[in-house]
Amino acid sequence: MNFLGNIIWLIFGGFLTGLGYILGGLITCVTIIGIPFGMQAIKLGVATMTPFGTEITAAEDSGGSLQIIFNMIWLVLFGWEIAIAHFVHGLILAITIIGLPFAKQHFKLVPLALFPFGQELR
Repeated sequence: MNFLGNIIWLIFGGFLTGLGYILGGLITCVTIIGIPFGMQAIKLGVATMTPFGTEITAAEDSGGSLQIIFNMIWLVLFGWEIAIAHFVHGLILAITIIGLPFAKQHFKLVPLALFPFGQELR
């Protein structure tokens, strides 16, 4: 079921969205200061490409002061826009019964979009 959900997800926009996150992350990695943020954007792109069967968990070494600072910078510069986009798309998809599994995946991506540092994909 996860495979079929990911294929449908990729066909109807997940591929382009994930590709956008990955390309944005690669562009952000051009500067040394942007590398941590670019890596998180790439992680978000991978999570967006295949959300079915992917679980977002807290990393074992999460909660450090540097991660908190990076999460706050991410939240102010990028995170809130990405989170709002996933939340709104989730609300739109939740209108129909067929869209409910896809809405659930959008809602699952909201916390990762807000605070990516200290979280990992499994």
